[in-house]
Amino acid sequence: MKARRSSPSAGRAPSSRSGVAHVALLRGVNVGGKNKLAMSDLVALFAAAGAADVRTYIQSGNVVFRAAPAGVARLAKAVTAAIEREHGLRVPLVVRTAAELERVAGANPFLRGKARADEDSLHVVFLADEPGAAARAALDPGRSPPDEFVALGREIYLRLPNGAARTKLTNAWFDSTLATTSTMRNWRTVLKLVELARA
Repeated sequence: MKARRSSPSAGRAPSSRSGVAHVALLRGVNVGGKNKLAMSDLVALFAAAGAADVRTYIQSGNVVFRAAPAGVARLAKAVTAAIEREHGLRVPLVVRTAAELERVAGANPFLRGKARADEDSLHVVFLADEPGAAARAALDPGRSPPDEFVALGREIYLRLPNGAARTKLTNAWFDSTLATTSTMRNWRTVLKLVELARA
């Protein structure tokens, strides 16, 4: 059965309340005209891998779904394999539970105290694995002034006053320095995904 799309920027598979809400973050999808992947196709791939209540947000590869926690790692591998097999794209994918994402939204160090940062300058880098102390110590805080970052667990919070397009705090740099896979989202997208995962 063909997956239905609820709007030009969102797809959705048939709803089921079984399982735990998760958010999958794909890297580099539909960016700059590259790695083109229709969200309706992405919904269908997640559903075929066993996910329920699959929804997407905008075109950059944000997927909200429900699944049993024990099967999420297998599901993610099945989706990335299917994307490569059916669309010829190698797309990294990072997953968080809805509860984990909500904790991320509540822990931004740039929104604490009186000197709250402009939310338009805020981004979060999501890591596939939590780096060790030695790897975190290798991150150079002076790499891209006036940009700032704070590494907390499997997330790196960014403040980018001049925007993400000009920063040297890139996915490639975090990948190579921390020996993991990363993907970045702006703060508005993080908050929207929290909202969708609650629904």
